[in-house]
Amino acid sequence: MSATVQPTAKAATQPKLLDQLRREIRLRHYSIRTEHSYSDWVYRYIVYHNKRHPAEMGAPEITAFLSYLATDLNVAASTQNQACCAIGFLYKYVLEKDLPEFGEIVRAKKPKKLPVVLSAEETASVLSGLEGHHRLMGDLLYGTGMRIIELIRLRVKDVDFDRRMIIVRSGKGQKDRVAVLPSELVPELKAHVEKVRLLHEKDLAAGTGTVHLPFALDRKYPNANKEWGWKYVFPAHKLSVDPRSGITQRHHVYESVLQKALQTATRNSGVVKPVHAHTMRHGFATHMLEAGHDIRTVQKLLGHKDVRTTMIYTHVMQDGISGVASPLTRVRLIQQQRQTAAKEADGVALIKSPLQNPLAEQTNDESPANETQNADTRAAIAEHACSARTRLGLWVPAILLKRIGYAALWLTAFLWGSKQS
Repeated sequence: MSATVQPTAKAATQPKLLDQLRREIRLRHYSIRTEHSYSDWVYRYIVYHNKRHPAEMGAPEITAFLSYLATDLNVAASTQNQACCAIGFLYKYVLEKDLPEFGEIVRAKKPKKLPVVLSAEETASVLSGLEGHHRLMGDLLYGTGMRIIELIRLRVKDVDFDRRMIIVRSGKGQKDRVAVLPSELVPELKAHVEKVRLLHEKDLAAGTGTVHLPFALDRKYPNANKEWGWKYVFPAHKLSVDPRSGITQRHHVYESVLQKALQTATRNSGVVKPVHAHTMRHGFATHMLEAGHDIRTVQKLLGHKDVRTTMIYTHVMQDGISGVASPLTRVRLIQQQRQTAAKEADGVALIKSPLQNPLAEQTNDESPANETQNADTRAAIAEHACSARTRLGLWVPAILLKRIGYAALWLTAFLWGSKQS
C-alpha cells in the first residue's frame, strides 16, 4: 500500500480547506473550543511541510510532524495526541481518505503525576478568599466535583432544587450525568438565579435576550433561545457576538475569570500548593473516598468511564498512609536513648571528680558568644556538682552508721567475754 495519499479532483469553486474542516466539525456538533483547536493544528501541519496541500501528503509527513512535536517542541503527550486527532479528523471527514498505517512515531512521554489535593483546612482557606459569585462558583466546583467547563455551561433548567441535584449536560465524551447539589448552597444559589432572571428580562427588553443553543436546537425550536430555562446560571457581564451565528447575545462567563480569582485567593490564603479549578474536583473525589463513600459512587459522580481513572485518588488519600510509621521514627528513638545514656555517664564522672573544671583549658575570649557559652557551661557544672553533693550527703551517714554498728558489736562481744572470765 502506498504511503502517500493521492489528491482527488476538486471543483474550482470548492471552499478553502479550513472552511471545509470547520463545516465538518459543526455538522458533528463539536464545541467551538474543538473547532479552534483542530483548525490550528491543521494549519500548523500544513505550514510545517512548506504549505503543501494535505491531499498531497500522507503517513510519512504525519509521522514527521508528530515526531517533531515530541522531539523539537517537547510537547506533552496530551498535546501530541490532540494534534494526531485533528489531523486524523481532516483526512477522514474532509479529504475522505483512509490513511495507511503510520510509521514509527516518536511519542511524547506521559508523566505519571498524582493530583494535587488540598486538605479540608486549605480548601476552606482558599474558598474563603473568593468573593461574590466567584465564591459560589468555587463552592460548587468543590461541592459537586464538576469540571470548570461543565460549571460555566450550566443552564438554569438543569438545576433541580427540590431533588438537590444538578444535571450535567454533554460532559466529557458528550455524556450526561447527575451531580449532587449541596443543601448548604441552595439558598445562595436560588438568590443568584433570581438575579440572573432579572438580567434576562432586561436583555429581552433590549432585544439581546437570546442564548446559544446546542445541537442546532434553535432551528428546531425557533423561540427556545429566548426561554428562561436555557439561560446560563453564570452569564457574562458583557454581551458578545456569537462566532458562528453572528448574533449579539450574552454568553457564559469565561473560564479565565474564575481561574484568576482562585489564584488570587490562593496567594492571599498562604497556601503554597498550586491551585486551579480542577484542584477542587480532585479535592471532592479524595475527600469523598476518605469519608468512606464507595469508589463506584464517586466514579459516577465524576463521570469517569473507567474506574481506574477514579482509583488514582486512592493514592493520595490521607487514610492510606496515616498508619504507616517511617523507619526514621525507630532511628530517632535509638538516638534519644544513646543521648540519655551519655548524660547519665557524664553525671557519674562528675560525681567521681566533683572538682574537675572543664573551663580550665578555655581561652579568655571576652566575646558575648563565649560569655554566653561559658555561663551555660558553668550552670551545667553547678547542677552536676549539686547532684554530687546530694549523693555524697546520703552516702556519708550510711557509712558512719555501718562502722558504728561494727564497733557496737565488738564492744558487746568484749564485755560478754570479760564477764564469763
